[in-house]
Amino acid sequence: MSFFTSLSGLQAAQTDMSTISHNLSNVSTNGFKKSVTQFADVIASTANSNPTQMVGSGTVVKAVRQQFSQGGFTQSSSALDVAISGDGFFIVKGDEKSGNGVAFTRNGSFQVNAERYVTDAQGNKLQVYPVDGSGAVVATGLGSTVSLRLPQTSGTPEATENVKMSLNLNATSAIPSQAARFDDTDYAFDRFDPGTYNQSAQTTIYDANGNALTLTNYFVRESKPTTDDATSTWKVYSFIGDQQLNSGTDPEVSTPITMTFDSTGKLSTPSTPTTFSGFLAPGATSEQVIKLDFGNSTTQVSSPFSLNSSSQDGSAVGQIEGVTIGEDGTVMASFSNGDSQALGKVVLATFSNAAGLRQL
Repeated sequence: MSFFTSLSGLQAAQTDMSTISHNLSNVSTNGFKKSVTQFADVIASTANSNPTQMVGSGTVVKAVRQQFSQGGFTQSSSALDVAISGDGFFIVKGDEKSGNGVAFTRNGSFQVNAERYVTDAQGNKLQVYPVDGSGAVVATGLGSTVSLRLPQTSGTPEATENVKMSLNLNATSAIPSQAARFDDTDYAFDRFDPGTYNQSAQTTIYDANGNALTLTNYFVRESKPTTDDATSTWKVYSFIGDQQLNSGTDPEVSTPITMTFDSTGKLSTPSTPTTFSGFLAPGATSEQVIKLDFGNSTTQVSSPFSLNSSSQDGSAVGQIEGVTIGEDGTVMASFSNGDSQALGKVVLATFSNAAGLRQL
């Protein structure tokens, strides 16, 4: 009997040492909760009810229980590393092929797999509640959760229709057509010859497929104020790639825009946006209408040329650039076109007896 009593103590001590070793080996494991071994003494069965005459028969391991006290937080550089402050578990779901079902974890170190799902180190997919465009949850309950997947793109492409520019043209600029020439050719605008224009400005626009195109405007001074005419005129030659845009009504002749400034340097014409006709984007089968508006803030004063602002209403499909998870669990994705999109809200599961969960 005494041998069994001693042996039970050794066996219990071995279990305790195994538990301690397990705790030590996981000291750097994210979300790990240590376990403690609980013991109970063994009392020999006897008909004698006198407690002073009862003899113990050793010890037995009653339970190995996890301690779910709050651990410390460590900052990381990954946007998908999250931690839970307080009670709760992340919900993860295994792949259907693997046969793994729903599991719960405190380990908030997640990553993205080849199929763009957010997973834990074992490949289980993080579960979130679905949300609408404003980030509001649209369904709750364990049966409503979905696996968090990062989209590659966002939005639909929009062809540019309206371009707005605000600039200043130097009032002291020379007239290129009056510049001295050293051959017998007459002056002619040539976008490849900087001597035939004064300034140029570029704006990125988009076709119907979201492809980026470059709109380049070349500004050529035509006249200066005189005693009889205080106005100044400029021509604006507009190109997208190798196509010159036509501001006129004759499809056979590409007409540049004529800009007129009064004696104070205020833009007189055009007073409304100029509509270009006949532009075909590469690969397109129908014309893309583009309107160029110089607005009321375009001037001609005696200061260097400056492009003060430039905007357009087209957009490309956005490529995903980053992901953030807010304090409330809302997952937001940001895209190269400036869009942001709510992807879901991280679900936390709580249990009345967390110690009753089985470790996997």
